[in-house]
Amino acid sequence: MRQIAIYGKGGIGKSTTTQNLAAALAEKGRKLMIIGCDPKADSTRLILGGIPRTTVLDVLREREEEDVSLSDFLSAGFRGIKAVEAGGPEPGVGCAGRGIITAINMLEKLDAYTPDLDYVLYDVLGDVVCGGFAMPIREGKAEEIYIVCSGEMMSLYAANNICKGIQRYAESGKTKLGGLICNSRMVDNERQLVEEFAKALNTRLIYFLPRDNDVQRAELQRKTVIEALPDIPQADEYRNLAEAIENNNHFSVPTPISIDTLEELMIKYSL
Repeated sequence: MRQIAIYGKGGIGKSTTTQNLAAALAEKGRKLMIIGCDPKADSTRLILGGIPRTTVLDVLREREEEDVSLSDFLSAGFRGIKAVEAGGPEPGVGCAGRGIITAINMLEKLDAYTPDLDYVLYDVLGDVVCGGFAMPIREGKAEEIYIVCSGEMMSLYAANNICKGIQRYAESGKTKLGGLICNSRMVDNERQLVEEFAKALNTRLIYFLPRDNDVQRAELQRKTVIEALPDIPQADEYRNLAEAIENNNHFSVPTPISIDTLEELMIKYSL
Protein backbone atom coordinates (compact mmCIF):
# COMPACT_ATOMS: atom_id res chain seq x y z
CA MET A 1 0.00 0.00 0.00
CA ARG A 2 1.35 3.40 -1.00
CA GLN A 3 0.24 6.26 1.23
CA ILE A 4 0.51 9.60 -0.54
CA ALA A 5 -0.19 13.08 0.83
CA ILE A 6 -0.97 15.80 -1.67
CA TYR A 7 -0.47 19.35 -0.44
CA GLY A 8 -0.94 22.73 -2.07
CA LYS A 9 -2.09 26.28 -1.50
CA GLY A 10 -5.83 26.73 -1.09
CA GLY A 11 -7.50 27.32 -4.46
CA ILE A 12 -4.64 25.88 -6.52
CA GLY A 13 -6.68 22.89 -7.70
CA LYS A 14 -5.23 20.39 -5.26
CA SER A 15 -8.51 18.57 -4.57
CA THR A 16 -9.47 18.49 -8.25
CA THR A 17 -6.05 17.12 -9.15
CA THR A 18 -6.15 14.52 -6.37
CA GLN A 19 -9.58 13.25 -7.37
CA ASN A 20 -8.75 13.05 -11.07
CA LEU A 21 -5.53 11.25 -10.18
CA ALA A 22 -7.53 8.80 -8.06
CA ALA A 23 -10.03 8.26 -10.87
CA ALA A 24 -7.22 7.58 -13.35
CA LEU A 25 -5.63 5.07 -10.97
CA ALA A 26 -8.98 3.40 -10.35
CA GLU A 27 -9.49 3.17 -14.11
CA LYS A 28 -6.26 1.13 -14.15
CA GLY A 29 -7.79 -1.27 -11.63
CA ARG A 30 -6.12 0.12 -8.51
CA LYS A 31 -7.95 0.06 -5.19
CA LEU A 32 -7.94 3.42 -3.42
CA MET A 33 -9.12 5.39 -0.43
CA ILE A 34 -9.14 9.19 -0.34
CA ILE A 35 -9.02 10.90 3.03
CA GLY A 36 -10.06 14.54 2.86
CA CYS A 37 -8.03 16.58 5.33
CA ASP A 38 -9.58 19.95 4.58
CA PRO A 39 -12.25 21.33 6.95
CA LYS A 40 -14.34 22.39 3.92
CA ALA A 41 -14.98 18.65 3.38
CA ASP A 42 -14.90 18.94 -0.41
CA SER A 43 -11.94 16.65 -1.12
CA THR A 44 -14.14 13.77 -2.32
CA ARG A 45 -16.99 15.68 -3.95
CA LEU A 46 -16.18 14.65 -7.52
CA ILE A 47 -15.63 11.00 -6.59
CA LEU A 48 -18.94 10.80 -4.72
CA GLY A 49 -21.02 12.99 -7.03
CA GLY A 50 -21.54 15.60 -4.32
CA ILE A 51 -20.24 16.68 -0.91
CA PRO A 52 -20.72 13.83 1.58
CA ARG A 53 -23.43 14.40 4.15
CA THR A 54 -21.39 13.18 7.10
CA THR A 55 -17.76 13.65 8.14
CA VAL A 56 -15.80 11.89 10.87
CA LEU A 57 -16.12 14.90 13.18
CA ASP A 58 -19.85 15.15 12.48
CA VAL A 59 -20.30 11.60 13.72
CA LEU A 60 -18.10 12.08 16.77
CA ARG A 61 -20.08 15.16 17.78
CA GLU A 62 -23.20 13.02 17.94
CA ARG A 63 -22.05 9.81 19.61
CA GLU A 64 -19.32 8.18 21.64
CA GLU A 65 -16.32 6.61 19.89
CA GLU A 66 -17.31 3.08 20.88
CA ASP A 67 -20.63 3.52 19.05
CA VAL A 68 -19.05 4.60 15.75
CA SER A 69 -18.58 2.33 12.73
CA LEU A 70 -16.93 2.89 9.34
CA SER A 71 -20.25 2.90 7.56
CA ASP A 72 -21.17 6.08 9.43
CA PHE A 73 -18.77 8.18 7.36
CA LEU A 74 -17.02 6.03 4.73
CA SER A 75 -18.60 6.01 1.27
CA ALA A 76 -17.74 4.39 -2.06
CA GLY A 77 -17.76 6.36 -5.29
CA PHE A 78 -16.41 6.13 -8.84
CA ARG A 79 -14.95 2.68 -9.58
CA GLY A 80 -15.29 1.72 -5.92
CA ILE A 81 -12.97 4.43 -4.57
CA LYS A 82 -13.43 4.69 -0.81
CA ALA A 83 -13.87 8.24 0.42
CA VAL A 84 -13.73 9.81 3.88
CA GLU A 85 -13.84 13.45 4.98
CA ALA A 86 -12.26 14.39 8.29
CA GLY A 87 -14.42 17.48 8.55
CA GLY A 88 -13.83 20.42 10.84
CA PRO A 89 -14.99 21.97 14.09
CA GLU A 90 -18.01 24.19 14.48
CA PRO A 91 -17.25 27.64 13.00
CA GLY A 92 -15.27 29.72 15.46
CA VAL A 93 -14.71 26.80 17.82
CA GLY A 94 -11.74 24.46 18.05
CA CYS A 95 -8.85 23.64 15.75
CA ALA A 96 -9.37 22.20 12.28
CA GLY A 97 -5.97 20.52 12.42
CA ARG A 98 -7.01 18.53 15.46
CA GLY A 99 -9.86 17.14 13.38
CA ILE A 100 -7.38 15.51 11.03
CA ILE A 101 -5.59 13.83 13.91
CA THR A 102 -8.89 12.58 15.34
CA ALA A 103 -10.12 11.33 11.97
CA ILE A 104 -6.98 9.41 11.06
CA ASN A 105 -6.79 7.85 14.52
CA MET A 106 -10.42 6.76 14.17
CA LEU A 107 -9.81 5.25 10.73
CA GLU A 108 -6.93 3.22 12.14
CA LYS A 109 -9.00 2.10 15.11
CA LEU A 110 -11.78 0.90 12.79
CA ASP A 111 -9.34 -0.92 10.44
CA ALA A 112 -10.13 1.24 7.42
CA TYR A 113 -6.66 0.59 5.97
CA THR A 114 -7.55 -2.78 4.48
CA PRO A 115 -4.91 -5.04 2.85
CA ASP A 116 -6.55 -4.80 -0.59
CA LEU A 117 -5.82 -1.07 -0.90
CA ASP A 118 -3.13 -0.11 -3.39
CA TYR A 119 -3.21 3.59 -2.52
CA VAL A 120 -4.34 5.88 0.26
CA LEU A 121 -4.41 9.52 -0.81
CA TYR A 122 -4.48 12.31 1.78
CA ASP A 123 -5.77 15.61 0.39
CA VAL A 124 -4.30 18.20 2.76
CA LEU A 125 -4.74 21.95 3.02
CA GLY A 126 -1.30 23.38 2.28
CA ASP A 127 -1.40 27.00 3.35
CA VAL A 128 -0.26 25.85 6.78
CA VAL A 129 1.86 22.87 7.76
CA CYS A 130 1.46 23.01 11.52
CA GLY A 131 -0.48 20.92 14.00
CA GLY A 132 -2.90 18.44 12.50
CA PHE A 133 -2.27 19.57 8.94
CA ALA A 134 1.27 18.24 9.27
CA MET A 135 0.12 14.89 10.66
CA PRO A 136 0.51 12.88 7.43
CA ILE A 137 4.14 14.08 7.41
CA ARG A 138 4.88 14.19 11.13
CA GLU A 139 3.42 10.79 11.98
CA GLY A 140 4.81 9.09 8.90
CA LYS A 141 1.32 8.17 7.72
CA ALA A 142 2.26 9.17 4.18
CA GLU A 143 5.68 8.23 2.91
CA GLU A 144 5.26 10.16 -0.34
CA ILE A 145 4.44 13.85 -0.65
CA TYR A 146 3.46 15.69 -3.82
CA ILE A 147 2.85 19.42 -3.96
CA VAL A 148 0.38 20.96 -6.41
CA CYS A 149 1.47 24.43 -7.46
CA SER A 150 1.47 26.90 -10.34
CA GLY A 151 3.85 29.56 -11.55
CA GLU A 152 2.24 32.20 -9.32
CA MET A 153 4.18 33.78 -6.47
CA MET A 154 1.93 32.79 -3.56
CA SER A 155 1.58 29.24 -4.86
CA LEU A 156 5.36 28.81 -4.91
CA TYR A 157 5.66 30.56 -1.55
CA ALA A 158 3.24 28.01 -0.05
CA ALA A 159 5.08 25.14 -1.74
CA ASN A 160 8.36 26.36 -0.27
CA ASN A 161 6.80 26.49 3.21
CA ILE A 162 5.44 22.97 2.81
CA CYS A 163 8.97 21.85 1.94
CA LYS A 164 10.18 23.32 5.22
CA GLY A 165 7.76 21.03 7.02
CA ILE A 166 8.79 18.01 4.97
CA GLN A 167 12.46 18.75 5.62
CA ARG A 168 11.84 18.97 9.37
CA TYR A 169 9.92 15.72 9.67
CA ALA A 170 11.87 13.75 7.05
CA GLU A 171 14.85 13.79 9.39
CA SER A 172 13.03 11.55 11.87
CA GLY A 173 10.82 9.51 9.55
CA LYS A 174 10.41 7.96 6.13
CA THR A 175 8.52 10.78 4.45
CA LYS A 176 10.06 12.11 1.24
CA LEU A 177 9.05 14.55 -1.46
CA GLY A 178 8.08 12.88 -4.73
CA GLY A 179 7.90 16.05 -6.80
CA LEU A 180 5.83 19.05 -7.86
CA ILE A 181 2.68 18.88 -9.96
CA CYS A 182 2.17 22.14 -11.84
CA ASN A 183 -1.52 22.89 -12.33
CA SER A 184 -1.06 25.56 -14.96
CA ARG A 185 -2.44 29.07 -14.59
CA MET A 186 -0.86 30.06 -17.91
CA VAL A 187 1.55 32.59 -16.42
CA ASP A 188 4.64 33.62 -18.39
CA ASN A 189 7.27 30.88 -18.82
CA GLU A 190 5.43 28.77 -16.26
CA ARG A 191 6.92 25.37 -17.02
CA GLN A 192 10.50 26.67 -17.04
CA LEU A 193 9.91 28.62 -13.82
CA VAL A 194 8.50 25.63 -11.93
CA GLU A 195 11.20 23.34 -13.29
CA GLU A 196 13.94 25.63 -11.97
CA PHE A 197 12.07 26.11 -8.69
CA ALA A 198 11.83 22.33 -8.31
CA LYS A 199 15.54 21.92 -9.01
CA ALA A 200 16.36 24.50 -6.35
CA LEU A 201 14.25 22.48 -3.90
CA ASN A 202 16.18 19.28 -4.71
CA THR A 203 13.18 17.71 -6.42
CA ARG A 204 11.63 17.78 -9.88
CA LEU A 205 8.53 18.77 -11.77
CA ILE A 206 6.88 15.37 -12.05
CA TYR A 207 4.03 16.59 -14.27
CA PHE A 208 2.73 19.74 -15.95
CA LEU A 209 -1.06 19.84 -16.21
CA PRO A 210 -2.25 22.24 -18.93
CA ARG A 211 -5.17 24.51 -18.16
CA ASP A 212 -8.42 23.33 -19.71
CA ASN A 213 -11.94 24.65 -19.13
CA ASP A 214 -13.31 21.14 -19.51
CA VAL A 215 -12.10 20.53 -15.96
CA GLN A 216 -14.63 23.08 -14.73
CA ARG A 217 -17.32 21.64 -17.01
CA ALA A 218 -16.82 18.23 -15.44
CA GLU A 219 -16.89 19.77 -11.95
CA LEU A 220 -20.28 21.34 -12.71
CA GLN A 221 -21.51 17.79 -13.24
CA ARG A 222 -19.93 16.87 -9.86
CA LYS A 223 -17.62 14.45 -11.63
CA THR A 224 -13.96 14.06 -12.47
CA VAL A 225 -12.84 14.58 -16.05
CA ILE A 226 -12.04 10.85 -16.17
CA GLU A 227 -15.69 10.02 -15.47
CA ALA A 228 -17.53 12.87 -17.20
CA LEU A 229 -15.36 13.35 -20.31
CA PRO A 230 -13.13 10.26 -20.60
CA ASP A 231 -12.26 10.75 -24.27
CA ILE A 232 -10.94 14.31 -24.22
CA PRO A 233 -7.20 15.19 -24.17
CA GLN A 234 -7.38 16.50 -20.58
CA ALA A 235 -8.48 13.06 -19.37
CA ASP A 236 -5.30 11.67 -20.91
CA GLU A 237 -3.29 14.30 -19.04
CA TYR A 238 -4.59 12.90 -15.75
CA ARG A 239 -3.89 9.36 -16.94
CA ASN A 240 -0.33 10.41 -17.73
CA LEU A 241 -0.02 11.97 -14.28
CA ALA A 242 -1.16 8.70 -12.72
CA GLU A 243 1.43 6.84 -14.78
CA ALA A 244 4.16 9.26 -13.72
CA ILE A 245 3.34 8.78 -10.05
CA GLU A 246 3.02 5.01 -10.35
CA ASN A 247 6.47 4.79 -11.89
CA ASN A 248 8.14 7.47 -9.78
CA ASN A 249 11.31 6.38 -8.02
CA HIS A 250 12.80 9.84 -7.43
CA PHE A 251 12.26 10.84 -3.81
CA SER A 252 14.21 13.40 -1.84
CA VAL A 253 14.42 15.56 1.24
CA PRO A 254 13.73 19.08 -0.06
CA THR A 255 15.98 22.09 0.43
CA PRO A 256 13.71 25.14 0.86
CA ILE A 257 14.94 28.42 -0.55
CA SER A 258 14.90 31.95 0.89
CA ILE A 259 12.17 34.43 0.02
CA ASP A 260 14.79 36.59 -1.72
CA THR A 261 15.83 33.69 -3.94
CA LEU A 262 12.19 32.95 -4.75
CA GLU A 263 11.55 36.57 -5.71
CA GLU A 264 14.66 36.61 -7.90
CA LEU A 265 13.42 33.47 -9.63
CA MET A 266 10.02 35.04 -10.25
CA ILE A 267 11.61 38.18 -11.70
CA LYS A 268 13.87 36.11 -13.96
CA TYR A 269 10.94 34.42 -15.68
CA SER A 270 8.52 37.36 -15.74
CA LEU A 271 10.72 39.73 -17.74
